[in-house]
Amino acid sequence: MKQLISKDHIEAQGISIGIYTEDFKNDYISLTDIARYASDTPSDIVKNWLRNKDTLAFLALWEGMNNPNFNSVEFDRIKQEAGLNAFTMSPKKWIETTNAIGIKATSGRYGGAFAHSDIAFEFASWVSPAFKLYIIKDYQRLKNEENSRLSQKWNLNREIAKINYRLHTDAIKTYLLNELSAEQLGFKYASEADLLNVALFNQRAKQWRDENPKLKGNLRDYASLNELLVLANMESYNAILIGKGVPQRERMIELRHLARQQLLSLERLALTDQRFEKV
Repeated sequence: MKQLISKDHIEAQGISIGIYTEDFKNDYISLTDIARYASDTPSDIVKNWLRNKDTLAFLALWEGMNNPNFNSVEFDRIKQEAGLNAFTMSPKKWIETTNAIGIKATSGRYGGAFAHSDIAFEFASWVSPAFKLYIIKDYQRLKNEENSRLSQKWNLNREIAKINYRLHTDAIKTYLLNELSAEQLGFKYASEADLLNVALFNQRAKQWRDENPKLKGNLRDYASLNELLVLANMESYNAILIGKGVPQRERMIELRHLARQQLLSLERLALTDQRFEKV
């Protein structure tokens, strides 16, 4: 069984009810906490609920809809015994016998019974229909807050993507679609870093500093994420060209071609992503 991770909690009539997850997609709510509304011995409340024929039928239906490995043969045997005076059922027994996934059970000081939210609400209704409404109300508040945070994150990511897309487009229009000047090709670059700067940014580090005296750092500190990605690829390719003894002028032409090709590819990729988001 995957380990449940404490995610949050909700409040219902003064009772704190834990919310857990194992995949950050499905919520498991503490049945033990819900049962405290009715008794100081919550485990007994949960076991009594599990002895109920209607409860078992509901659980089997949920498992059949969500769990392809549910042991329906064992469930049929349990269904036949349910209702007898000697019949008992616990979360652990239910899980081990039927291979259920809708209910989880942990031992220890902070252990207890937990159930998927679909099942937990059914249990809460059995404990108290009025109490269930309080639980649902605060659970909805929690989900609304989660959706709001996800929405903000999605919008932020989308805006970043738009900014990067504009940076790529502007960079290509500004210089990459133009050919290098004869001066740039004929210049003897003392630093390989400056050769890469000209191939990608169309200027040497000193030129950038002269044009931006109030800015700290260097021109690479103000590059977009994708420009830095292309730069890393250029560095690797430049090392290969140097190893092959390719003259600096020819390497400049090759590196310029690589920068143009990769940034254009990234531009097309960003445009495809934006179109996909609108579908």
